[in-house]
Amino acid sequence: MQDWETRVAEAWASIDDYEDREADFRTVIDSLAAELPDDDPVAAFERACAWDSTGHSDRAVPLYRWALDHGLSGYRRRRAVIQMSSSLRNIGQAEFAVTLLEAERDIDPATLDEPTRTLTDAISATLALCLADSGREREAVSVAVAALAPHLPRYQRSMANYARLLLAPDTKPE
Repeated sequence: MQDWETRVAEAWASIDDYEDREADFRTVIDSLAAELPDDDPVAAFERACAWDSTGHSDRAVPLYRWALDHGLSGYRRRRAVIQMSSSLRNIGQAEFAVTLLEAERDIDPATLDEPTRTLTDAISATLALCLADSGREREAVSVAVAALAPHLPRYQRSMANYARLLLAPDTKPE
């Protein structure tokens, strides 16, 4: 399996080599996925990613769903939630994506391994985009500012408060 993971990583690292040949890239990923059992959710996930990364959100969403419904786990599971949510946003289903991302954000980080936890800011970024597309712009900015605040060299407390206040505009800053 390690050899397979390496070959998948190499294929993804070369995606730009297929710039005008998206179908060729999807064929490479499909052939790698075909090496796994038919019912393997990782195969469906990799195929979904290939469709998604070549501009076909509509083709990616059912594959992400299948992978998630059939036991995709860990880091790839979280990636699937994020990527499927982004794809749902692209095909006009941002409100459903918000529901998925909010549920993902509510998972206790202590139950996740370190690589999976590193995707927390990606959840927030995607959630902010989906909220904005759902007409919830203030909430979107709040999510984005709250996610950014811990990474600032200064003003973390102020920015976290401002993010909170965007959701309760009648409250005075502390």
